[in-house]
Parts: sequence; structure tokens; C-alpha cells
Amino acid sequence: MKILILEDEIPAYQKLVSYLTNFFGKEVSHDIARSNKDGKVLLAQNKYDFILSDIQLLDGISFDLFDDVSIDCPIIFCSAHDEYLFKAFNTNGIAYILKPYSKSDFNKAIEKYQSLFTQGNYNALNSDTLSNLKSALKEENTSYKKRFVIKKAKGIQLLNVIEISLIEASGDFCIATDSSGKRHTISQTLGSIFQQLNPVKFFKINRSEIVNIDFIENIESHFKNRLLITTTGTKEKVMTSSSTTSDFRKWLEQ
Repeated sequence: MKILILEDEIPAYQKLVSYLTNFFGKEVSHDIARSNKDGKVLLAQNKYDFILSDIQLLDGISFDLFDDVSIDCPIIFCSAHDEYLFKAFNTNGIAYILKPYSKSDFNKAIEKYQSLFTQGNYNALNSDTLSNLKSALKEENTSYKKRFVIKKAKGIQLLNVIEISLIEASGDFCIATDSSGKRHTISQTLGSIFQQLNPVKFFKINRSEIVNIDFIENIESHFKNRLLITTTGTKEKVMTSSSTTSDFRKWLEQ
């Protein structure tokens, strides 16, 4: 067995080697590259059973390397990036360990990919998948709101933006419903909140409601050029206004 490790930080590399030794019960033959340039050379000269890859290397992101070189083995990404990128990996069926990961997280990722690759169910990287991942990384690096601080009777709680299904105006504040159906009060106006959100993910369907595209479950035609929308975690359907329906349809197809 031979493994390629793409990691620019030496402590992180040493941790991976330690976990590999623990998992296989012996030292595992491996190469390390801290840059895309060095990784490209190694991939041209060697065949690997699988690759452990960080996303940010010394000379750029590893996605660029995998865009240039055809890979026919499993890749397990190990990175501190989360939010949009984490979701993109899950959507595309690619193993992703979020730093700081535990030995248990590491073992589960390798076991999963050993099984998938043996059964022929491994989803190899292709140009479309890499394009999706690059877009998700760009979104994550854009300074949109990532979480809201919610004041409650028992103290302060954090509400991650990616968990919000629907936001409704209620006077000078708003009610955000998460994907599990819990409601949270945000002490800001709807207009103020909307300006802080990623327009790729959120759309203001009328004067008082904002929906998250990731939690839209169903869309139905309604009278006067309006659409009824069912979102995860909510019982009542919400409706586009006549003036927003056309833009909403275009937004869905981005």
C-alpha cells in the first residue's frame, strides 16, 4: 500500500502519519507534497491507493491540481474549511474530515472509502464536481453572515445561517425558523438581515419573508402569477409576490 499526503503544515502531516500507523497497525509507505507543483510530479511518477489532501497548499488550492491530473484513487480531504464547502463535499459524495478531527473521525473516513472503492461505488472527481467545489470555496471566502447571536432567557445561543430555512418579518425584529422547526428571534429588520446573506442561497420572496434554497421542499403554482413554497421545518406555506415571481424563477435556475 502506498499513500500520497498533500499537506503544507508539518504538524498536521505528522498527525496524519500517526493516525495511519494506528489504523493499519504498522508504518505505511507514503509520499508527502506541500505544494501542487510537487504533488503533480509525484502523481506523474507513482500510483497510490488513496490520497489524503488538505485544500490550501503552499502554492494554491489542491482543487487546481486535481483539475490538471487525472485521479483514479479515492481522495479524503482534511481541512478546516466548513459551512458551504462542507455541504458541497457531502452533496458530491466525497469524504471530508473537518479539522480539528479526532482519531475516530479519521478511521471512519478511511473505512468508508475502503468499502466504497472495493464495491465500485466510489465517486471519482470530475471537472463538474471540481467546479462545484471551487464555487463553494469562493462562497465561503466571501464575507457573508455566518451566524446570528440569539439572546434567550437561559443565555446566548448561536444560530448558523446555513441552518436557517425561513426568515419572517415581525415588526422591528424577525423570526428565523431552522430546519428542525425551531424558531429564533433576531433583533434586526428583514432588510438589514437580507443585506448580510448570500444571495445565491437566500431570496426575499415578498416584503416580509426570505427563503433558503437548500430547504425548499416543494413549489406550486398559485393565482395571479404567484408561487406557493413549502420549506423544511415549517407547517405553513409561504408565497412569492407577483412582482418577485419572475426573478425567483430565474434565481432557482442559477
